[in-house]
Amino acid sequence: MKRLIFGSLFCAFALTACSSVTLLRTKEMQAVGDDVKKDVRQEVAASVEANNARMDSLQRIIDSLSLVQKRMKVELAMLSSKIADISDKNDSHHEELLYRLDMLLGKSDKILSKKVVVGGQTETVQADSAVISAEKMQALDSLFTTARADYHKGEIKLAYSGFKQIYEESKTGTIASEALYWMGVCLSDAGQTDKAKIVFAREIKQFPEASKSCAALIKLANIAGAEGDQKLQKQYLQKILGTKGCSDSNEFLQAAEMLETILNGDTVEEPHPVADSSAKAQTQILDTDSTGAVPAADTLPKVPVSDSFATDSTAS
Repeated sequence: MKRLIFGSLFCAFALTACSSVTLLRTKEMQAVGDDVKKDVRQEVAASVEANNARMDSLQRIIDSLSLVQKRMKVELAMLSSKIADISDKNDSHHEELLYRLDMLLGKSDKILSKKVVVGGQTETVQADSAVISAEKMQALDSLFTTARADYHKGEIKLAYSGFKQIYEESKTGTIASEALYWMGVCLSDAGQTDKAKIVFAREIKQFPEASKSCAALIKLANIAGAEGDQKLQKQYLQKILGTKGCSDSNEFLQAAEMLETILNGDTVEEPHPVADSSAKAQTQILDTDSTGAVPAADTLPKVPVSDSFATDSTAS
């Protein structure tokens, strides 16, 4: 009996001891788990903070790149504008050089064509009339360059006066054709469309084989389009396409594109340049009583010039 009681007490003590040990180990494991959780939370927080810092840094870099991109776009636009201006100036300069070269070649041909027979031999001499002609052409050439420079500087009134003087003193030849065409351009830029049409029509009639005849036709086509006269515009465009001398010109390509657009049913928007009221006042070239009729082929229409331009009128 004693043994049984002793055994029972021993078992109870053993169970109590095991339970205490198990409880102690459970508490220790919970403490370790809490420490692990705390460490994990700290590491996660540190990682999140580091990632946020990186994100902020990347955002600053992106903002900086966006600003640089905007600046580059602005600089690129400015650079494109400068390149376009330089290209226009170079084209104008190139055109003037070609024109002056044509003038020099023409003078050389005239001088070489003056021949006399001396002692049975043919010799080339410079007659007084040839010398005078060459000097006059040189003066007109210089005046043409000055007029072109005035035009590009916006001095339309001075440019028109120069071109008008060249035409009146030459009447025929390449320089007269060039001067007459640029007279029309000055009138067009000054908003005097009716007078410009007269001069462009005169260019076509008097110099049908000249290079500026094609340019005058495209100008008339643009004016007709701006005035809403599509039928007349098509006639001008078709005339360009049907003119052999225009086949290798830029005007031929422009006329083909414009005519194709019209035939496809689209509206061709070729606005005619019109200066503002102040510019018109400063560039009033012709009197307002001009009839605007197309001149006859053998006469230049009388287009009186206002007092601010000149006291004489264009000769017949």
